[in-house]
Amino acid sequence: MTVELVNRILEGDVRTAARLMRGIEDGAADAFGEMADLYPHTGKAYIVGITGAPGGGKSTLVDTLITTFRQRDMTLGVVAIDPTSPFTGGAILGDRVRMQKHSTDSGVFIRSVATRGWLGGLARAAVSIIHIMDAMGKDIILVETVGIGQQEVDVTRLADTSIFVLTPGSGDAIQMMKAGILEVADIFVVNKADLEGASRSKMELQAMLGMKSGACEEWEPSVLLTEAVNNIGIEELVDEILKHQAFLVSGEGMEKRRKERARLELTEAIESSLKDYIDSNVDKAFLEKLVDDLVQRRTNPQAAASQIIGKSIKR
Repeated sequence: MTVELVNRILEGDVRTAARLMRGIEDGAADAFGEMADLYPHTGKAYIVGITGAPGGGKSTLVDTLITTFRQRDMTLGVVAIDPTSPFTGGAILGDRVRMQKHSTDSGVFIRSVATRGWLGGLARAAVSIIHIMDAMGKDIILVETVGIGQQEVDVTRLADTSIFVLTPGSGDAIQMMKAGILEVADIFVVNKADLEGASRSKMELQAMLGMKSGACEEWEPSVLLTEAVNNIGIEELVDEILKHQAFLVSGEGMEKRRKERARLELTEAIESSLKDYIDSNVDKAFLEKLVDDLVQRRTNPQAAASQIIGKSIKR
């Protein structure tokens, strides 16, 4: 990437940023090389992860959060991670119809990303796209993930503040939280609070959170009621996000979270680079033989993987 292109992104040029994002999504080698020049200009934005089971109203909630943050003169990037279309490989929901009213706002940049088979509700390119929005000078970056169960825990490693969204009476969501999300989310939102059972769901969550044992200096997750479609409870949610940010900054929490994010990014880069190397350099006939050996149970996945890695190292 030339100095000129870096400067364009630093100045917030949407077209240049979008081109680089597309290159990252497509796995273009030059795009990842260009990210190296942009990386030193990142690390300033505050990242908020929003996750939860399908049907919880996450997209509507994000839409109202955008409006509220903008009213407070903050600029935003939005990364909407969607399921992958089996036909085109692209994000099924596109740039989210509900958010289109912000498309003419220069202080908001919305990007949909397809998971393309990656687990954990995270897209392979998500971290790089967050970095690009960060370099553009966005104050807050909202990351909305697909709802696919316990694997959604992964978004908490990416975010500074993690929000879990559920709806009244969603027993399945509470069971899912028992499997891990209860331990890692920072804010819980019972959306569609106009429905019956909202107060009961809030009380159940508070009771479950009260059973957690933690040091007195740790953050105590809150439970908020919202009606995103009616813009109720959103101001309180924004206040809680900023309160959590202040809490992290006042101690060692921010440094710990960003170190964890760097670890996640390094791990994904290693996995991606190794996969790309194997795809490009390991003999296809050798791979097919291993597949046949697996089918016939002449080997096992771990042993086959070790053979591939061993063969790659010797090159």
